[in-house]
Amino acid sequence: MTQQNQRPIKVFRAGGVRASVWANESQIDGRSVIQHSVRIEKRFFDREINDWRSTECYFVNDLPRLRLVADQAFAFIALHESDGAGAPDVAGRTGAPS
Repeated sequence: MTQQNQRPIKVFRAGGVRASVWANESQIDGRSVIQHSVRIEKRFFDREINDWRSTECYFVNDLPRLRLVADQAFAFIALHESDGAGAPDVAGRTGAPS
């Protein structure tokens, strides 16, 4: 399943900057494992088109927020992977080996 068909398992926000944590199921040595990925983006209102947009470009004042959400995403993934169970995916399954 691609990320477009799923929802992130966790989202961290600081102002307009957000980090979305994704659980991607894959097969390694014949067993199902969860690998995490993180997408960081900034949301802003574009007055020209009168709609919200996303960007992956940041001003210097955005960097503390970017660092904050990146640290939160890292801690979330590290804590869930270190418990041996993995983070639940969108179907509620964990990455624990069977």
